[in-house]
Amino acid sequence: MSIDDVDMDHEDEGAVTEKPGPGFLFRRKGASARKTVTFGDASEVSGSPMWSITALITLMAVWYLIKMGEEPLVNDRTFPSQRQTLDAFIEFWSDGYRRVSLWDHTYASLNRVIKGLVYGIVLGVPVGFAMGLSNRLRGFFDPIVELLRPVPPLALLPLFIVWFGIGESSKVNLLFFAAIWIMIIAARAGVLGVKGSKVHAAYSLGANKWQILRYVILPNALPDIFTGVRVALGVCWGTL
Repeated sequence: MSIDDVDMDHEDEGAVTEKPGPGFLFRRKGASARKTVTFGDASEVSGSPMWSITALITLMAVWYLIKMGEEPLVNDRTFPSQRQTLDAFIEFWSDGYRRVSLWDHTYASLNRVIKGLVYGIVLGVPVGFAMGLSNRLRGFFDPIVELLRPVPPLALLPLFIVWFGIGESSKVNLLFFAAIWIMIIAARAGVLGVKGSKVHAAYSLGANKWQILRYVILPNALPDIFTGVRVALGVCWGTL
């Protein structure tokens, strides 16, 4: 593994590109030709919190209208009312489910997700860094990552039960499998996204390879890594 293998063929930091990013773009009325807003970017759309609140209120109102009256449109067994849902939640909160409290269920789920995610970060980030820094290691690990990454974790559940049993280890290892590929890809993308001009500038100031890794590559790769953590956390919850 060598930092010398980092791809230096990036655009200069001050360069200006006219190529639009991915996704649909639209221009605001009266805005200049260079001012574009990415479709779906809530930070650029005024009043988006109000629209979210309005959507929530509308959903609750439709729910109430469907269940109002002595003969609602949908029976309670198929679609319970708001009152029934609230009563069931209060009962579940106080009495638990099958003699296990809500907090015990919550703790068990959090424990599994956190363990699987942490294991995926601890192993996935170093492997991703190695792939980003070394062309040889990237060539070695890429086929493995691209082969296993698309596999749905739940599709391997029978194998994990056979390998690790029905206890906590099989659940944690399944979540680890769900998280590690995301973290590898995120760390690799973060390293490969470091601008070559920054690395050259650090070299010109007398930095050695480890200083470049610590002060240049790692800070610039952190946004991609944190994005990977966010995505991996969602995948772990979905797999759980």
